Amino acid sequence: MLIRTLILTICISITACCTSKKTATDAANGDEKSQTIMTDAKMMKAGFKQGTIVASTAEGDCPYVIEMAGEDSYFLDPINLEESYKKDGMKIWFTFNGLRMMNRCEKANPVSIEKIEVRK
Repeated sequence: MLIRTLILTICISITACCTSKKTATDAANGDEKSQTIMTDAKMMKAGFKQGTIVASTAEGDCPYVIEMAGEDSYFLDPINLEESYKKDGMKIWFTFNGLRMMNRCEKANPVSIEKIEVRK
């Protein structure tokens, strides 16, 4: 009886000592992820859209377009994109107005950027 109690106590102690504990790094990464989600929700609520800058050197193509991802991926042609945002693959938040003008390239509709920020 005493041996069973001793073995049971040792097993419980080992189990308690070996369970996974959250480290400071894990906590910081978790906080950063939840903060990013909060920021995403805040940006969407403010009317911002997510996009990715796509550069092209093909003849007749727009030099820079914004790819709008989702179920139906499509492209926008920003007529007033600042130089600092002309980087292929850059993820952005932005608001825009559609323009009633002739398309400058076949695959994208022209838009005017109102506000733009780099997405993390």
